[in-house]
Amino acid sequence: MSDHKNASYISAKESRKITRFNRRVTKKLEHEREAAGKDPSLYTTVMKDPNNVVEFDNVCTYFFADNGVVKAVDGVNFAVPKCSTVGVVGESGCGKSVTSLSLMQLLQRPSGQTVGGQIRFNLGDGTAYDIVKTPTSKMQEIRGNKISMIFQEPMTSLNPVFRIGNQVDEVIKLHNPHMSDEDVKARTLEMLDLVGIANREGVYRMYPHELSGGMRQRIMIAIALACSPTLIIADEPTTALDVTIQAQILDLLQGLKEKLNSSIMLITHDLGVVAGMADYVVVMYAGRVVEKGTAEDIFHHPMHPYTIGLMRSKPVVGRKVEELYNIPGSVPNPVDMPNYCYFRDRCEMRCDRCSGLYPPEIKVSDTHIVSCYRYFDTGEVLDYPKSVNVEEL
Repeated sequence: MSDHKNASYISAKESRKITRFNRRVTKKLEHEREAAGKDPSLYTTVMKDPNNVVEFDNVCTYFFADNGVVKAVDGVNFAVPKCSTVGVVGESGCGKSVTSLSLMQLLQRPSGQTVGGQIRFNLGDGTAYDIVKTPTSKMQEIRGNKISMIFQEPMTSLNPVFRIGNQVDEVIKLHNPHMSDEDVKARTLEMLDLVGIANREGVYRMYPHELSGGMRQRIMIAIALACSPTLIIADEPTTALDVTIQAQILDLLQGLKEKLNSSIMLITHDLGVVAGMADYVVVMYAGRVVEKGTAEDIFHHPMHPYTIGLMRSKPVVGRKVEELYNIPGSVPNPVDMPNYCYFRDRCEMRCDRCSGLYPPEIKVSDTHIVSCYRYFDTGEVLDYPKSVNVEEL
């Protein structure tokens, strides 16, 4: 009992030490951000592959909390190709939403910071921005215009005291100041029509509380697509909706993606949604990517024990079981992560090598990459994930 108490207890002296450290590091990181924003050459770069819309290259996003540094995203690598849908899956708390918020620069600063890596966003003219170093003034031009986000909960994302029309108008006006009020309204009505709202004139004058959950989610999609962005981030867009409305929203997103030639980064924990929508799948666990590949690779040839566990835990139509499979154990403490494979203590397939360092990315086919020592001898070893030592910041 006393050991358990000591393990989770932080003394006042330790708390003061953590607070001083957090203040020093976040102040330094904020100062470096401001300095980088003054020189365009520091945040202008080029894409590794010009066919990608965005590339996450060893991204590390940490939260400097009262009880230590939470490594929410730690060495994440993946890309979103043009005109494709990439599904990011994993259990709650694995870092899916934090990855998207890092791309949008919507982290709650100064406590939340992207401390390492690059997020390269393709501008379409042969250049790219490193979002990690891009100043806020430039991000305001990109957010809503080139990158849009559909948030999880439409009721809390829409302002309850403004009419629907005003909220959609605002986005269009912000990025198209030359447009007249009549043109802005016409564009808003066009967007409401595009997302399948029949009574668009009536809905234009309504408040959010007068609409159902599905209608509110359609409004959020209309706001996100108002400026025809090249990348749409859909952060669990169907979580609060019933099954019928879910299917309608997903069909709507798929159709709009093809109309606008946009890419979608679909964040969800619903494997059924990913199977029906995604071209590529990224599986995250405890802040790191454990497996990535095409939807065919992940759903028909899963390799990482965590991905296999996820597939086993989903219900199958027509198959009767006493109870659904669940992965034993729990996720390690994000403040004190081990230096070996994060899934090792829960893994039913672990081998002797698993006692060593965190496994590298191993290429098992042209499209399939997995971080598991079971394929160390048969696949091509690419690179080990690079964590950031906060003591050196």
